[in-house]
Amino acid sequence: MSIPLPTPNLPKPLYLPSIELKQPSARIPSYKPMVIPPADLERPEETKAEESKEKTEQPAPPTLKIPVIDIQMPIPETAVVVTAVTTAVIAVTTTTITQSLFEPIKKKVQKFIQGKVDAWKKKRKEKKEKVSSVS
Repeated sequence: MSIPLPTPNLPKPLYLPSIELKQPSARIPSYKPMVIPPADLERPEETKAEESKEKTEQPAPPTLKIPVIDIQMPIPETAVVVTAVTTAVIAVTTTTITQSLFEPIKKKVQKFIQGKVDAWKKKRKEKKEKVSSVS
């Protein structure tokens, strides 16, 4: 004899999509090892030294001949001239602009300070006159 057992009526489970996580990867820095020869390294006797195909001499820098003085002046490289000219133009422009901006401010500040100095001198003179009249 079997006893009928009640069975629960459960709802279907929710569908949850699975999340795929990729394994992290890293770019590991690598380098070529530097080979440092020993201090007492010498070329084997059977071998010959390689001859350099390139000229080791550099061409002389261009010069400018000044006829009156008879002197050869070296001409600087283009990059040096461009840098110098740019710096000079910026310096002159900055000075001109700031001078025109600060000149009125300078005059007003001088007038203000001179007024304060004059007022201080006047008060000092009045104090001296007051002290001398009391004595």
